[in-house]
Amino acid sequence: MHTKAFIAAAVGLGLLSLSACGSSDSGSGADSKTVTLVSHDSWAVSKSVLKDFEKQSGYTVKVLKDGDAGQAVNKAILTKDNPQGDVFFGVDNTLLSRALDNGLFQSYDAKGSALVKPEYRVDQTKHRVTPIDTGDICVNYDKAYFSKHKLTPPTSFADLVKPEYKNLLVTENAATSSPGLGFLLGSAAQYGDDGWQAYWKKLQTNGVKVVDGWEQAYDQEFSGSAGGKKAGGDRPLVVSYASSPPAEVIYADPKPTTAPTGVSYGTCFRQTEYAGLLSNAKNTKGGKAFLDFLLTKEFQQDMPLNMFVYPVIQGAQVPQEFEKYGRQAPDPETMAPTKIAADRDQWVKSWTSLVLK
Repeated sequence: MHTKAFIAAAVGLGLLSLSACGSSDSGSGADSKTVTLVSHDSWAVSKSVLKDFEKQSGYTVKVLKDGDAGQAVNKAILTKDNPQGDVFFGVDNTLLSRALDNGLFQSYDAKGSALVKPEYRVDQTKHRVTPIDTGDICVNYDKAYFSKHKLTPPTSFADLVKPEYKNLLVTENAATSSPGLGFLLGSAAQYGDDGWQAYWKKLQTNGVKVVDGWEQAYDQEFSGSAGGKKAGGDRPLVVSYASSPPAEVIYADPKPTTAPTGVSYGTCFRQTEYAGLLSNAKNTKGGKAFLDFLLTKEFQQDMPLNMFVYPVIQGAQVPQEFEKYGRQAPDPETMAPTKIAADRDQWVKSWTSLVLK
């Protein structure tokens, strides 16, 4: 499942220290027939789809998974003068400004970019990144718990601080987890610069539990997931993704007729992931060809069941399971990249002081 959890949301906070030494041999060069993709650990594609690209382009793809999303972005920035590969995939809108401000990518307007839906386009004057996928960070709920207790699941941020939901929510650390950071940004978008801290104080009073990352929250603490059931999780509310319910159905054996979990759509924050041609990439021609491939209908329609995200190009179809169990949020919270860039690090510092003191 596409977790997008990461070790250091705020590089500037000194939470992660990595060597600035790049790979001495990425396996690619100006005349090489190998193109190297650097990504977070959640990268996935069907073998047949990747083979189609390799056959049509003449390039062989080498994939270097470099940890969780924030760790991968941080390392890519530190090694940008001698990059480990040619293309980087997996920087999202919560950390995009850091990558751009540090000169991680060079300009390239990928073929097919005209098909990208307007709401996902950024950096239109320089084309340093290409939108690839999108998803919604949302509170998920355990249907069985709420049915058993004859309790209506929460539908909004405001509901989460009500007494009837006391000690039910588990979320991820905003300084160590991508969904945790997204949930923080969603609350800031909902309550504004002057209101989000008061909201989190109310969440604390109402017994919110904070853990390091998505896997712990969803697969151990959350009572509604298959992993959480096995681990004895006792929290029926968790910060996860709108695409988590389809995963619970698809990976179940036998498959249930309905998803065991639901989504509180009034708690969602829209996340978009990008890819870019790395500055100082050795095989720029191959890297450009690979970026073109990421916007093809074949790849875009292959993504949902591999990375549990939604395509960004017009005309791409999503699996029936997504339509039935994990539709996109109709009105998610969003935030301008410039706003995230201006306030993210300070918000994380303030959140850490407030919630983890």
